[in-house]
Amino acid sequence: MSSQKILHYDSPHQFEPLLPAERLLTPLLERASDFTRAATSLGSGTADQQELRALLRSMNSYYTNKLEDEHTRPIEIERALQQDFSANADVARRQRLALAHIRTEEACEEVLAREVAEGRDTVHELYSAEKLQWLHRELFAGLPDLDLQLADGSQLVPGEFRARQVAVGRHEPPLADSVPNFIRRWGEVYGRARRGELSIVAAASSHHRLAWVHPFLDGNGRVARLHTHLIFHAMGLTKGLWSPLRGFARTEKRYKALLQAADEHRRGDLDGRGNLTESGLVDWIEYTLEICHDQVTFMTEQLNVSGMAGRIEAALLQDSRAEGSGIRIEALRPLHYLFAAQVELSRGDFKVMTGLGDRLATGLVTSLLKRGYVASDTPQGKLRFAIPRHALRHYFPNLWPEAEADPGMMLAAPALARRVPVSHGGKRVQ
Repeated sequence: MSSQKILHYDSPHQFEPLLPAERLLTPLLERASDFTRAATSLGSGTADQQELRALLRSMNSYYTNKLEDEHTRPIEIERALQQDFSANADVARRQRLALAHIRTEEACEEVLAREVAEGRDTVHELYSAEKLQWLHRELFAGLPDLDLQLADGSQLVPGEFRARQVAVGRHEPPLADSVPNFIRRWGEVYGRARRGELSIVAAASSHHRLAWVHPFLDGNGRVARLHTHLIFHAMGLTKGLWSPLRGFARTEKRYKALLQAADEHRRGDLDGRGNLTESGLVDWIEYTLEICHDQVTFMTEQLNVSGMAGRIEAALLQDSRAEGSGIRIEALRPLHYLFAAQVELSRGDFKVMTGLGDRLATGLVTSLLKRGYVASDTPQGKLRFAIPRHALRHYFPNLWPEAEADPGMMLAAPALARRVPVSHGGKRVQ
């Protein structure tokens, strides 16, 4: 690191620039515009993908914890959703961390949806100390004390800014008593970035500067990633169908290297006018916009309605060959209809669409429920499209490669027919 390193950050001017200078913004705004157009069109005209959104929350929890070297196997996340925790204490702790993220992501999205419906400026409010503390509290408040014990033996207090100095690798974050001032400045700058494309650039930039401040004793990476996810969600850009978390984790070395590079001090007179490197911040923003656009493009391809018919057919054909599965290719038409229309069908209507006689159709519905092809909230309730974990590689190839490769997922019981409780003890900021 530069010999100019300041050992004690105590004034918000020390993490300027918070946004690149005007002369550097034009290409970033153009990238943000391209990303926004792609994200806005994703899922347009399609009803709520309830089951897919639940799957993606599990995937997001896997990837954000993987970035902390705290990931667990996808099948262990599935078991945690069923309250089936490992006898291994460390695995069980990681399962609880994964479940905490799933619940928090869902809870926060529901709160934001209510706030939008109330006409509140949700994006602006997310750039506040209160909301950051809310996110941290939601993530950690439901965990047992043992899970909150830090390496030095002290205890993490959910929702509280740190009260002592810490070091993060080569980076020394601001003095503890200066954290509120840094967060206040962080919120003032990013919260008032109202121009469409500029608000996207601000969201990307804010991720690094929040991680740089390191406001909590632990959980800062998780909170920063969840905050970025929620900012884009509050802007109406995700619809629950993609997240930057997957892209960050799948480019982990770049993610960490660019975060660290943006921590550096200004590299001379041509590197901006602030204390920190402007070129490093620009590189980080470009990377974040690239990741977001890539994730949107990937999910647009995955959700192609016409292509989905062949993927469902491949899964059904494979299952139908297994002795005693009860799966038949005649399920293709109603399953594809459920995916394309994102509606629920009565069991009677579903059976009619198979073209089978009542006895065979009834047995087929039973088998589809058992194997996770459809979900229902009650024993005789309507059917909706679901995502069989064992058929994930057919339905959404390469979406979550680690889950596709996990042999336990081939035998996993369908977890998505259940709703995960959206709160686990954290006090919410309304």
